[in-house]
Amino acid sequence: MTERSLTLITGGARSGKSRFAQQFTESRGAATLFVATAEAGDEEMADRIACHRAERPAHWRTLEEPHRLAQALAATTPAPIVILDCVTLWVTNLLLAEEIDRTAALAELDALLDWYHSQVVDLVVVTNEVGLGIVPADGLSRTFRDWLGLFNQRLAAEANAVYLMVAGLAVDIKALALPAQTARHSS
Repeated sequence: MTERSLTLITGGARSGKSRFAQQFTESRGAATLFVATAEAGDEEMADRIACHRAERPAHWRTLEEPHRLAQALAATTPAPIVILDCVTLWVTNLLLAEEIDRTAALAELDALLDWYHSQVVDLVVVTNEVGLGIVPADGLSRTFRDWLGLFNQRLAAEANAVYLMVAGLAVDIKALALPAQTARHSS
């Protein structure tokens, strides 16, 4: 590998995003660092985390970091492939952190992208698409939807490929996007 690439994998809950990211990465056969953003806030989430750990190849290294991804990645031995799973939980963690506002959250995303640009790495990013439904009734949910939408737009603009997962099927939506849309940054 002589250059970097960013692949964004998005879709609804239980659409097959993580499984696709794992298969996509395993097919490349390179050493992999898995960055997990989930925190076990309750028993159900602890069970989900345990299942995800068990499904990952044993030879992958794992970095568990819920907030400061760029800082943690900079302090870790690099790998040719890095999977970030997932942005949805990362944004949730940032939103619920008392000291983080929208500007600080976007600064964390900027720091991640700065880290990515300083590396020769394949970065595979998993995120949820939450903007296809109705407008949430409460302010916190609307703020979450807005922050995640901004993160996803920025990541998609940077990405070489963007896959939308629907019922376990991957659709390369960046390849289908209009040329003017693929170069545009939204805020």
